[in-house]
Amino acid sequence: MKVAFLTAPEGVEQVELTDPYQAVEKAGGTPTLISPKSGKVQAFNHLDKADTFPVDKVLADTSAAEYDALVLPGGVANPDFLRMDEKAVAFVRDFFEQGKPVASICHGPWTLVEADVVRGRTLTSWPSLRTDITNAGGVWVDEQVKVCTGGPNALITSRKPADLPAFCEAFLREFGKASG
Repeated sequence: MKVAFLTAPEGVEQVELTDPYQAVEKAGGTPTLISPKSGKVQAFNHLDKADTFPVDKVLADTSAAEYDALVLPGGVANPDFLRMDEKAVAFVRDFFEQGKPVASICHGPWTLVEADVVRGRTLTSWPSLRTDITNAGGVWVDEQVKVCTGGPNALITSRKPADLPAFCEAFLREFGKASG
C-alpha cells in the first residue's frame, strides 16, 4: 500500500502527520511525504513550531497514479496554503477521479472543499469548517471519524488529534480494501 501524505512547506499539525504516517508504516505500507517545495516541512504543535520532516517528493514530480491512497493532515495553516496551490488542488482531485480513498483530519478538508469533491458527501472536521463544508454541498457531522463510501471513493474524515486512534484504524481498513 503506497500512501501519499500531502502537506504545505509549513503549518502541518505534527501529530496529524506523524501518527497516520507511522500507522501506515506499522501496517506494512509505504508512506511518502509530498510537498510543493523540496527540502523540509515545518510542522507545528498548534501554533508553536515543532519538528521538521524531509520531503520525499516534490508535488510537481509526482502524480496520484503512483499511489493507492492519500492522507491530508490538518493544522490551520497547512490546508490554507494547499488550497491556494493549483497543483495541490489538482493532485487531490485526481485521487477522487481515479476512485482512490482519501483520508483527511481536522482542518484538512479545506483542501477538499477547494477541490470541489465534498458535494453530496458526509464528512467531519474541526468544527469551524462546518459552514465551508455545507456551503460546498457536503453534509457535516460531529463524529469522531466518518467513513463516507457514497461516492467515487472512500472518504475518511476526523475532527481533531484526540480522534487519531479511530481515524488511523478507519483509514487503514478502507485503504486495505482499496489496495487488496
